[in-house]
Amino acid sequence: MESNHYPLKEDTGAIIQLAYEIKKTLGTGLLEIVYKDAFELEFNLNQIPFQREKEYIIMYKKIMLPHKFYADFIVNDSILLEVKARANGIGDADLAQAINYLRLSNCSVGLIINFSKEKFQIKRVVL
Repeated sequence: MESNHYPLKEDTGAIIQLAYEIKKTLGTGLLEIVYKDAFELEFNLNQIPFQREKEYIIMYKKIMLPHKFYADFIVNDSILLEVKARANGIGDADLAQAINYLRLSNCSVGLIINFSKEKFQIKRVVL
């Protein structure tokens, strides 16, 4: 049974376990793109459906704006995954970005995973 505080707990738990595996294998201090490549490989190896760099348009008063946003990953059509490699950790701007991306993507849960710290960070965002 899923609680309202932790929707999609099983699926997000699987993503978090993959993050631990990536951290254990690659360590810290690499570029963000390397961790994204590792996630793509792990999703494929574990047969987890995903889309990488999924494009979303932004509508304003029924007009499509010229700029779009690209989610790092959409997993199982319901989880937004943002991968970071920032020395200063996950900040307010990252949380605001995830909230905006959740609204635009209609995903119900977001995960922000930062690989730059020795003890990497995971933040869950639920609307």
